[in-house]
Amino acid sequence: MATTAPMVHVHADESCLGNQFRGRDRPGAAAVLLEHWKDGAWERRDLWTSDPSTTNNRMAITSAILALGALRGPCRVRFVSDSQYLVKGASEWMPVWKRKGWKRKGGPIENLDLWRRLDRVAARHEVAWEWIRGHAGDPRNEYVNDLAQQAARELSAAPEPVASGFGDWLEEQRDEKERYLDYFEFAPPPEEG
Repeated sequence: MATTAPMVHVHADESCLGNQFRGRDRPGAAAVLLEHWKDGAWERRDLWTSDPSTTNNRMAITSAILALGALRGPCRVRFVSDSQYLVKGASEWMPVWKRKGWKRKGGPIENLDLWRRLDRVAARHEVAWEWIRGHAGDPRNEYVNDLAQQAARELSAAPEPVASGFGDWLEEQRDEKERYLDYFEFAPPPEEG
C-alpha cells in the first residue's frame, strides 16, 4: 500500500451486559473512536452498534468490521483494542484459517460469519493490530468502553461516523473525577509528528 494512504488510528471496545446469565438475552454493543491527524489537528469520529443478544467476542469482531468498513478509501490503520480474541484472531488466526479454507484442527471456527466479513473489509487496508490492557488508564480505551456500555443499555447505533464526543467526555472526566490530567489530547501521533 502506498505510504500516501491516510493514517487512521482506531480505538475499539465492546460490551455485553449479562454475560453471567444463561438462557436469556445478553444485550451488547461495539464502539469505535476514529482518529486522523490532519493539518495539525485531530479529526475524531465515533461509531457504535448494538445487538439485543450477543457475546463480547462477537461484538469485538463487529467493532473492527464497523471501523474498517466506515473508511472511505484504502488506509493505513493502527487498530487498538483490549480484546486479545480480536487482535490475535485478526493478526494470527484468520490468515491461517483462510489458507486452510476457513477450517481449523480443533473443530468449527466460532463466529466464522464475522471473521469472513472482517477479512473482506480489512483487505483494502494495511492494518496493524495492537492489543492494550483494558481499564489501564488509556482515556481513548475508557471512552469507547463507556460508549459501548451506553449503546448496549440503550440498544442504540450510529453506524456512520458522527462527530466525536471524546473531547467533552475527557473534560468531564477531568472536572468530575480528576482523571487524565496528564493526557495531552492535541499532541500529534509520534510516527507523523
